[in-house]
Amino acid sequence: MTGKALMESGLPGLRMIRRGKVRDLYEIEDMLLIVASDRISAFDVVMADPIPDKGKILTTISLFWFKTLEPIVENHLITSDPDKYPEACRPYREELRGRSMLVKKAEPLAVECIVRGYLSGSGWAEYQRHGSICDIPLPAGLLESQRLSQPIFTPSTKAEAGIHDENISFDRAVDILGIERAETVRNLSLKIYLTGRELAAKKGIIIADTKFEFGLKDGRLLLIDEVLTPDSSRFWPADTYQPGGSQQSFDKQYLRDYLSSLAWLKEPPPPPLPQDIIKKTREKYIEALRRLTGQELR
Repeated sequence: MTGKALMESGLPGLRMIRRGKVRDLYEIEDMLLIVASDRISAFDVVMADPIPDKGKILTTISLFWFKTLEPIVENHLITSDPDKYPEACRPYREELRGRSMLVKKAEPLAVECIVRGYLSGSGWAEYQRHGSICDIPLPAGLLESQRLSQPIFTPSTKAEAGIHDENISFDRAVDILGIERAETVRNLSLKIYLTGRELAAKKGIIIADTKFEFGLKDGRLLLIDEVLTPDSSRFWPADTYQPGGSQQSFDKQYLRDYLSSLAWLKEPPPPPLPQDIIKKTREKYIEALRRLTGQELR
């Protein structure tokens, strides 16, 4: 059973500071309240039609990974229990339950940390053109979706809704972050990815690639935003994996494939989504939730 989809949160009395592609951010004292809506973006364009319960699924999966990864990296989570939120949030407890997190306010780094373990998406397109990704040379003759001998760190700039992210070289990331911080987030990103990939493999899921975000709080580096979700990663079923083409998935690749079949320029405004596309996309997110966490949608 699905509830009413949340396209945008509305919390009068709370100070909204940003509405992102998926998440709405509110500032409360020295903390942030992150509300995961049911919006979905593809090709950096937010669709006009939501995917019911998607925000709850993303939040549950991120909470699972935050806890799992605690021995490796500190994260920004304070609590996800609305009953423990500040008093100003109390009128909205039911709207917030299951799709929100109260977190430490951190200054996000100006680079998104992408790790690729398989050759897919924009990485595959760049490899076909240049034989490399983000100036990292790769062997000739690789196939689409082929596993790389070692995962690679391919950072990108961060974009606002409707603007495309841009893949950048590690040298460019150093220019933005400085050598020490760039090396730290690269090494940490690779370690988190390998840890997540190994655990997911035991659940029958291949994590082909993923995107992390980090922020600074009192000089400490924190893992922020979402972690190893179907929005930030490519999840493939291991039992049907076959290099040499695109793969079945538990993420929004299904939506991307549908949109790619249309005569749409991948720029706003987005095309309307048919109900069967919405339904099947939701089912894929739910399957990722079940496989990874063992939890059912509540």
